Amino acid sequence: MRETIGFIGAGNMGGAMIEGIAKNKLFNTIWVCDHHQENLDRLHEKYGVKTSLDEKTVALNSDVLVLSVKPKHYPKLIETIKECVKSDVIIVDIAAGVTIRDVKHYFGKDLKVIKAMPNTPALVLQAMSAISFDDLVSEEDKTCIKSIFNSFGKCEVVDETMMDAITSVSGSSPAYVFMFIEAMADEAVAQGLPRKQAYTFASQAVLGSAQMVLETGMHPGALKDMVCSPGGTTIDAVCELERTGFRASVESAMRVCNEKSKKMTEGK
Repeated sequence: MRETIGFIGAGNMGGAMIEGIAKNKLFNTIWVCDHHQENLDRLHEKYGVKTSLDEKTVALNSDVLVLSVKPKHYPKLIETIKECVKSDVIIVDIAAGVTIRDVKHYFGKDLKVIKAMPNTPALVLQAMSAISFDDLVSEEDKTCIKSIFNSFGKCEVVDETMMDAITSVSGSSPAYVFMFIEAMADEAVAQGLPRKQAYTFASQAVLGSAQMVLETGMHPGALKDMVCSPGGTTIDAVCELERTGFRASVESAMRVCNEKSKKMTEGK
């Protein structure tokens, strides 16, 4: 493992990653730069990280450098730090629409670059992250990066060309799931269940169902069939979902998301 990891940007996603890394003691030192002193103070007090308001300081000290700022800030940030990074640094790009090729272009040199897409459940250490490696990354480096992303959830290695698909199935999908939970809870409230309990029942049902898919390895359709007794309540509900276009709506939403992601990448 490398000794030091640095973060430029300590918002929600950067903060979640820092928490997972700190709790699992993956690096001897964590450096963090952010423009909000209160974020730095909180992270220092909670995890003992080293902090700076200066991007160059973090860049100079990092073996792995995570650029956790908005995509529009990448060109200016990299222009600021490009002469400061170590020659063998691993740059981790988590910005939507910013490719490995873009990052190398902004730096003006052939560095090791990782493209990653974690999602918002990182905030509760349950992220699903996609990671892609460039050709310079060694097997040892890959192990290091996988350990980082597994520290706050799960990760899978994918070809970078699949990142638009990952956006629709993982990056944006928590919003779809939240809408599903909200809709179930609203109807439960309409049927008389208190709001707080409605959210608990709906959320735990989603969590438990997802865990069944992951742990059993069974096809989701087979698990659905297990719940649908002949002539029972569930099969009637499933038929109503099909009749009103539930499956088609999800598929359509994912296609729209994928197309928008491609346009964002191509339109830089």
